[in-house]
Amino acid sequence: MMTSKDRIATRFGAARGYDQAARIQRIAATELARRIATRHADAPPARILEVGCGTGFLTRELRRLFPTAHITATDIAPAMLDRVARHMPDDARLVLRRMDAEAPDVKGPFDLICSSMAMQWFPDRTRTLRALANLLAPGGLMAMSTLCTGSFRQWREAYAQAGVTCPTPDYPGADQLQAEWPACGAGQWQDAEIVDTPVSPLAFVQELRAIGATHVEHPPATGAQLRRVLAAAETDGPFAISYHVGYGLFRRATWPGVFVTGTDTDVGKTVTSAALVRAWNASYWKPLQSGTDDAPSDSTGVQHLAGLEPARIHPPAATFGASLSPEDAASVAHTRIDPATIALPHHAATNRPLVVEGAGGVFVPIAENYLMIDLMVRLALPVVLVARSQLGTINHTLLSLAALRARGLHVAGVILNGAPEPHGRSAIERHGQVRILAEFPPITPMGPEAVAQLAARLPTWDQMTRDMS
Repeated sequence: MMTSKDRIATRFGAARGYDQAARIQRIAATELARRIATRHADAPPARILEVGCGTGFLTRELRRLFPTAHITATDIAPAMLDRVARHMPDDARLVLRRMDAEAPDVKGPFDLICSSMAMQWFPDRTRTLRALANLLAPGGLMAMSTLCTGSFRQWREAYAQAGVTCPTPDYPGADQLQAEWPACGAGQWQDAEIVDTPVSPLAFVQELRAIGATHVEHPPATGAQLRRVLAAAETDGPFAISYHVGYGLFRRATWPGVFVTGTDTDVGKTVTSAALVRAWNASYWKPLQSGTDDAPSDSTGVQHLAGLEPARIHPPAATFGASLSPEDAASVAHTRIDPATIALPHHAATNRPLVVEGAGGVFVPIAENYLMIDLMVRLALPVVLVARSQLGTINHTLLSLAALRARGLHVAGVILNGAPEPHGRSAIERHGQVRILAEFPPITPMGPEAVAQLAARLPTWDQMTRDMS
């Protein structure tokens, strides 16, 4: 059985004469590109994701504006992607991919994510925008255009005069769209009216069919009903149709915090996280917690070591009793982890930084075909790598740094735990091209006073953000 999305893809894929009939789509794409250009005047995006590219109106504008950018253009209809390929042959920096926007299967982070006149087909806009925002780099831009309340007013009136139920869906207003922006940044919607003048009401219907834009969830009018609607739409003057197009620009917050990972397990991530929280007056979040059958949770440990009030400890996305990797601990508990449900706490858009502690090292399994480094990429935070200062740390640390950078992650620096070892530190700095944020000597007993001493060795959050910019 065909799903709603299958029917949408088939209808758009079968559309003929799309480029000639899609006047509004071309105008909206050009205007969206203009707005994108004003936001990227000083720093052109290196990686762009376009959702619902159609035949490539916006894609071609993006290439004109950003000739060196790597563009991944996606659409649910393969036939549309074929047309983009014909319009833009031999573009080595263009990747065309079939993708459902509600289930993005590309790897970020992207500097720019954009979509022109496709958002009105998203069944769950809030969820889709959140999933796309998770693919943005910190400070990255999401730019969208979509139909808003007031679109097709004249056509709706003709249906009402003919006594026929109009199949045109209801579109959201700018206020509703504004409320749906993700919590990891801030955005603004603006509504602009475009008035189109088709040759006749019948020509308007034919053009909708030509671009595959007839709505698939409502039964079309019968022949007799449509004739009544067309008669009601006839006017003495030019036939006009109003399109209210919303243009939305959203900026993801810049570096809302850091992700703490380690070269291996029990390397000191929790103590380091507590010291970072203490030094930066930050909040703390452990997305995945396992091993609570054998010891108190890391959240409890950080709360005690850093002296945090409960409001600054965010609950894990999942907690398991077994002292195993998150994937195996979930399996023992007869469940599985869905990484798509793990998102930064809402507070991360505020001024207080967030310290996120991972489980184990970079390649610890979370779910099938999903590792800890994949979660780091989704959250797109700069990474603090915790390593031991003893023999063997050079190899482990350089391998971890290489893995992080291969996935495009920003490494904020390394913290070395243990007795100082100047040769190892120097090798990591030189060969890893990385900053050593601090060396944490052994302190016993380990408690709030010891964490306060370690916190004093760290750079301030203002210093960190300046160095990372």
